[in-house]
Amino acid sequence: MTGPRRPRFAYGTNGLTDLRLSDALALLADLGYQGVALTLDHMHLDPCAPDLARRTAQVARRLDRLGLAVAVETGARYVLDPTAKHGPSLLDPDPAARERRTGLLLDAVRVGRDLGATAVHCFSGRVPRDTPEAEAWKRLAGALAPVLDLATEAGVPLAVEPEPGMLLDTLAAFHRLRRDLDGVRLTLDLGHCHCLEPVPVPDCVTAAAPWTAHVQIEDMRRGVHEHLPLGEGEINFPPVLAALAATGYGGLVSVELPRHSHAGPELARRSLDFLTTAHREAG
Repeated sequence: MTGPRRPRFAYGTNGLTDLRLSDALALLADLGYQGVALTLDHMHLDPCAPDLARRTAQVARRLDRLGLAVAVETGARYVLDPTAKHGPSLLDPDPAARERRTGLLLDAVRVGRDLGATAVHCFSGRVPRDTPEAEAWKRLAGALAPVLDLATEAGVPLAVEPEPGMLLDTLAAFHRLRRDLDGVRLTLDLGHCHCLEPVPVPDCVTAAAPWTAHVQIEDMRRGVHEHLPLGEGEINFPPVLAALAATGYGGLVSVELPRHSHAGPELARRSLDFLTTAHREAG
C-alpha cells in the first residue's frame, strides 16, 4: 500500500439511461467528474449490436477528448434475455446459456482493453433452483476462467462484485472464489458492505484493499438492498473515504444509482457535491 491519495469520483451510466451516451459523458465531464462507470447496454455501447470494435473506438475518442477515465460494467438487466433479469447467468444449468454470459464478459474485456479501462466488472448470478451450492461454485469458476485469462492477457483487472442475493454475496464469498481463480480482483460496493458485512464499512475497505480494483458508492440501510442517493441512508461517508484514501487505492469511486435515471443529471450534480464535501471532512 502507498500513502493517502484523493479518490477519482465517477458516475455510473446505469443511472443515466434516459440520456444518450455522448450526452451522459459530456454531462459528467462538465460537472467535474474524473471518470465514468460504463454499463454495456442496449442504449449505451450495445455489446450485442454489430460493429462493436468500431463503436468502441468512437467512445474511446470521446472519453479522451473529455478527459474521463472509464471502468466497464456488465450489470445490464436484460441485455442478453429480454424476459429474465440478468439472465442467463454464469450459474445457469444449461452450458450453452452459461457460454452466452461468458461471451458477453469476453466482449466486455475487449471493450475494456480498447478503452484503457481501469477494470471490467461482473457478478456471479443467483443460484438456480435445485442446484447444490458446490455445483454452483464449480460452474462459476469454470465460466469465469476464460474471462480471467483474456483479462490477464489484456492487462485489465477482472473485478467481481459481491451482490446481495447472489452466490457470491460477501467478501468471504469473494475469497472463496479467489482460491479457485488466482488473479481475480474485487469490485467493492460500499453500500453492500453496510447492508451485509459484519464489520463497519471502513474496516471492509481496509481488509479488501489488496484485491480492490473498482469501487461503487451509494447510500444504504442495514439489511435492506436498496441503492439510495448519498445522504439518504445510514452510512457515515467521511470515515469511509478516509479509509479508502489511506489504502492508496487509485481506481474509480463510482456512484451507483441504477433506479434513479429519471433524475440522473440532478443526482449526478448532487452526488459530486456530497462526495467533495465528505472528502474534505475526511481530512
